[in-house]
Amino acid sequence: MFVENHAPAPPPAHVLGALARTSVSTLGHLTDFGFPTGLTPLYRPLAFVGPAVTVKIPHIDHTAVHIAIDSLRPGDVLVIDQSGDDTRSCFGGMGSYAAQAKGAVGAVLSGPVNDVREVTELGFPVYSRGTAAHTTRLLGLEGSVNVPVSIGGAVIRPGDIVFADSDGLAVLPPGSAEDLAALLAEKEAAEPEQKRRIDAGASLADLSGARALFERAAGRG
Repeated sequence: MFVENHAPAPPPAHVLGALARTSVSTLGHLTDFGFPTGLTPLYRPLAFVGPAVTVKIPHIDHTAVHIAIDSLRPGDVLVIDQSGDDTRSCFGGMGSYAAQAKGAVGAVLSGPVNDVREVTELGFPVYSRGTAAHTTRLLGLEGSVNVPVSIGGAVIRPGDIVFADSDGLAVLPPGSAEDLAALLAEKEAAEPEQKRRIDAGASLADLSGARALFERAAGRG
């Protein structure tokens, strides 16, 4: 059976722009949730932020991927769940070319990617589970577009914000993205002053609070 749902309206551009000015690793200081595991960027440096257009396919049939690519809007991120298959690639050079032509800013695959040289030369950002020459086929069996999917242990819903750079990948509910972007910017804005104080002889453990925690745990605080 095939299912095709419409993607939710994208978040405001200023929210995506605010996130893009921060780093995914800064978010990693604040939460353990929303980080798909086991995926790596096809090349570095890269960075992209955008709402997810999700696809779920069976192990061997990528028919629904082509349908999803046709539905992409400028700024979208294509997210493909291969139902646990991490040996076949369902996305390569032609998929990247078509997605980029639609204005997509990146792709996230639960399995591997193929056509490495072509995708890299195109400059289309891809996070995947490695690379593979063995691919899925156009068989018309089944697939779903814009349904909740699971990538690297994280649930990604249509319209969730995919936030990626050379350090890693995170997924944010759109309703919390603006507040998180402000918090990340505030945290990063404090770093130049901390570096200035370290240059002046200050202790990192004192600045971070690690010293106070250590002393308390040792019974000296």
